[in-house]
Amino acid sequence: MAAAAAAGGLVHLGPPQSAASRFGASGAPPLRSRRPGQHRPRRHGAARSVAVGEAAYAKPEAALLEALLGVQGRGRAVAPRQLQEVESAVQALEALGGVPDPTSSSLIEGSWQLIFTTRPGTASPIQRTFVGVDSFRIFQEVYLRTDDPRVVNVVRFSESVGDLKVEAEATIEDGKRILFRFDRAAFTFKFLPFKVPYPVPFRLLGDEAKGWLDTTYLSHAGNIRISRGNKGTTFVLQKSPDARQILLSTISAGIGVEEVIDDFITSQNGAEVDLDILVGEWQLLWGSQIEGESWSSVASAGLKDFQIIKECGQLKNSVSPFPGVSLNARGNICKTGNNNTFSVSMKEAAIQVGGVQFPLDAKGEFVMEILYIDNKIRISRLNQHMLVHLRIANAT
Repeated sequence: MAAAAAAGGLVHLGPPQSAASRFGASGAPPLRSRRPGQHRPRRHGAARSVAVGEAAYAKPEAALLEALLGVQGRGRAVAPRQLQEVESAVQALEALGGVPDPTSSSLIEGSWQLIFTTRPGTASPIQRTFVGVDSFRIFQEVYLRTDDPRVVNVVRFSESVGDLKVEAEATIEDGKRILFRFDRAAFTFKFLPFKVPYPVPFRLLGDEAKGWLDTTYLSHAGNIRISRGNKGTTFVLQKSPDARQILLSTISAGIGVEEVIDDFITSQNGAEVDLDILVGEWQLLWGSQIEGESWSSVASAGLKDFQIIKECGQLKNSVSPFPGVSLNARGNICKTGNNNTFSVSMKEAAIQVGGVQFPLDAKGEFVMEILYIDNKIRISRLNQHMLVHLRIANAT
């Protein structure tokens, strides 16, 4: 029911900004480099934790944000291992406690963006309809120190379309719990001069329009909040998204991606990249100018699906155009010089249908330039293509 929507929303990312204001110097970790005489690490997974911004996030908070990178639909699609990492990070922060009596703190006030939620079977129609849609942004506004205390959930469809606001009367029960009762909701569209009521008879819902929300962690910097609702749902909310989150959310929305990538790269300090940091399994999140490519060239260049790079320089691209059908291309990758460029040579390929393989002519020579990389995200240019990959596994 609509009452279960009480705990689901966050800060508006706003219109495009300049690289300096959008990302800042500490918005994301820079490329890693080796100093002269420094030993090459055996695995990139052993590298230092990603610092999302020392002034804004404590180490356990940064660990949570790191675990959440790549989660789709705010929890709609998440691999079991990644879900376990998120749950462990949430439990670690809840054990720390954060700000005592968070409902009494001014830090809880304001607009919060929902970045993750569990989705139990008791989720409301609003949650099932809107929360898992990547192109929509979900916010929760908390106003407790007014004559009319309120918790307001906001579904922002886009800057040009408008939003849906579901409002509830709020009462502080104790240092952690907020009681709420939904009483009104409406759509606000940019192209209409008036609000459109959301057709839910809250007064007739009785207890279904009521609920509570416990804040189990509130960061001392006021940037991270973890809450648990009366329906058993866990929510992770954030006030100030970091550069990588902005990049991934823009890719999910599919609007203005190239501009955000350009700004993101401009805001980072480059460093020399070695093969060791490329080792692992990568999923392609976004690629430019891939329309009209043949499947053999897509497999050879790695313009879709997955890519595996091994420590010895072996490379495998895998594409699944249809269920039960996969195209696999194998080759090698090696550093070409002092710049962050690599030579990619694809030697053999095959199409697999069930348990049967058929050779495929998908040989090719490519030049890959690494524009940005950390232990989760890779931005590269492959010939004329711009690609964004997400690391989904370390080397095995």
